[in-house]
Amino acid sequence: MIGLQPKIRKQENAVFMTKAVIHVKFFASLREVVGQAEKELDAGSCATVLEVWNSATADMALPENTLMAVNMDYVDASHSVNAGDEVAFFPPVTGG
Repeated sequence: MIGLQPKIRKQENAVFMTKAVIHVKFFASLREVVGQAEKELDAGSCATVLEVWNSATADMALPENTLMAVNMDYVDASHSVNAGDEVAFFPPVTGG
């Protein structure tokens, strides 16, 4: 069977499509309230941190004084988000 050998494509020339997502994380008591620790959302569905919260929690009310971060920087709910961002939600921290 000469001439019937398969052709092998080189991986270095391959183009891989990745889905544009926003990575969402919930910490401490918010994880329990929301019922999950992490979620991925379609990046096209959210423009702000508040929209990320609403989409990830099926429009659950955002608890008062919730801390929010995008890519490990604290932000407010109106901060814009982009594909590939990590958005994290933390309950208020108290200490003494």
